[in-house]
Amino acid sequence: MSSRRTMTATEALAMLRRLDDEDSDGGAGTDRDSDVSWSLDSSSSSESDSDNEFIPRRKKSRLDISDPGTDLVPSDNIPVQNPDPSDVSAVPRQSSPPRDEEAGPINPLSAERRETAKDGTVWAYIESGEDRGRRQCQNVITEAAGPTAHAKRNIEDALTAFLCLVDEGMLKHIRDCTVAEAHRVKEDKIWDMSVEELKAFIGLIYIRGAQGGKGMDLASFWSAEWGCAFFKETMSRNRFQEIMRFLRFDRRETRRTRLQDNKFALMSDVWDRFVQNCIVCYKPGADITVDEQLFPTKSRCSFMQYIANKPDKFGIKFWLAADVDTKYMVNGVPYLGKDETRRPGQRLGDSVVLKMVEPYLGKGRNVTTDNFFTSFELAKALQAKKTSLVGTVNKSRRELPPCVKAQRPLFCTEVLKSGDATLTVYQCKRKKNVCILSTVHTAVGITSGHKSKPETVTYYNKTKVGVDVLDQMARKYSESTLP
Repeated sequence: MSSRRTMTATEALAMLRRLDDEDSDGGAGTDRDSDVSWSLDSSSSSESDSDNEFIPRRKKSRLDISDPGTDLVPSDNIPVQNPDPSDVSAVPRQSSPPRDEEAGPINPLSAERRETAKDGTVWAYIESGEDRGRRQCQNVITEAAGPTAHAKRNIEDALTAFLCLVDEGMLKHIRDCTVAEAHRVKEDKIWDMSVEELKAFIGLIYIRGAQGGKGMDLASFWSAEWGCAFFKETMSRNRFQEIMRFLRFDRRETRRTRLQDNKFALMSDVWDRFVQNCIVCYKPGADITVDEQLFPTKSRCSFMQYIANKPDKFGIKFWLAADVDTKYMVNGVPYLGKDETRRPGQRLGDSVVLKMVEPYLGKGRNVTTDNFFTSFELAKALQAKKTSLVGTVNKSRRELPPCVKAQRPLFCTEVLKSGDATLTVYQCKRKKNVCILSTVHTAVGITSGHKSKPETVTYYNKTKVGVDVLDQMARKYSESTLP
């Protein structure tokens, strides 16, 4: 009796194939979803017991026969097919795994995370630091900054520079109004003042402010021991106080009629002329800041404002536009209450910004605003006029996605995009984040440093200071004795 021999894996597989051929009709199967691929050896025959049979080749999936010393135990759950050597389709090609046919065509945007705001605006998440591509047309400035040709022709020294902003016509108007008030109060026609004397009076006011004399007694500047010789040589103290008493900027006899149409009638003629001269004499650079200024006063008027977070609390509020590079005021208007010229449905902030930058639209400049002014509608309106917008935005705006109110890890940044506008959400503090809306940045990079600030935040910090510094300089040289 011969000894029992152990069947090798190759012999067991060949026996299974012969049994399968006897029970089948000889057809060759081509199942593309099988986890076993076959390698065809041209030198093998269907009746040979040698190693040159159809040997299963392992895929990197379920079936693993990588150990040649392991006996193959056939299982009824694994179908084994005998492909026809003449059928080329029976030999699967090496390719990527098939895609689900029900998934539809591949869309590169289908994998984006999207969020919808309350007003229906759709925002898509984008990766920070993406390629910026070409600059958009509203970011290409087409006008040189600096003094205009009119200013260059007329400016020779400090006085002529002052007269470009406060021209001779304005000075004559102030002189006439002041003389008329003196004649009314004194009830005679003797009192008079020349334009040159008015210029000297204004010069003393500037010097007093430059020397920090806002809180000092006026008489101390003419003091023999502590006073300034320049004051005594220019004008007597009594004459200075007399001009200060009668100084006016409008005619009293027509004031009542003008106040019916213009609440700012006491100052509007001089103010409007001053703003027009500011526009004519200088062209701002690439960045303009629009913000509010509270001019401190406690004079009785219907448009007096109280702003708790301002140093002086009470005053007249002005909307100002300033050049970021020079802090030069390029436009301004007082806030007098409800604006009848604002179209129905338009936000106050949108109306103010469009009015402030109207002389500079279409030139590729950028406007920086705070969260009172910034809105998605304003960004689109400015972009239509080739002007970009960067500003902090209130998280309660209906055009913002709900995710802006969520808290994130400290110094984390998320960037969303809708149309040509990007929205940066930066977690600047543990329980506070900031939202920056921008039509300047097509993509947002992250700066180096432990705070990892996004570029939109650093850009906003650099361009938001125009009006703030202008207001600071005005307070530095202010004169409290003006009526």
